[in-house]
Amino acid sequence: QVQLVESGGDLVQPGGSLGLSCVASGNILYIGGMGWYRQAPGKQRELAASMTPGGNANYADSVKDRFTISRDNARNTVYLQMNSLKPEDAAIYYCFMNVNGRTYWGQGTQVTVAS
Repeated sequence: QVQLVESGGDLVQPGGSLGLSCVASGNILYIGGMGWYRQAPGKQRELAASMTPGGNANYADSVKDRFTISRDNARNTVYLQMNSLKPEDAAIYYCFMNVNGRTYWGQGTQVTVAS
């Protein structure tokens, strides 16, 4: 069994920065793509950022140039650095990883952007 545990969600002021992390544990043979979705109240879950095993990153237009995704393969970890946060970035952020050919999800971490 594989588990993903996220951390880093918090309350931050507009214009501030926050870093999220997600660590996978369990019977891990291979990790493929990984990334972050987010879901704001009353809205559909959307892809914020993703990264291929080779390190190619993909971002939603709404977060480009503000968010940076990275991965540490040795630590089975994916990160999301969020800068210049806006109120519309407030959401529950869910990490995902393709582990051993199956997609796993984290439990979600709350990001609140408010004065």
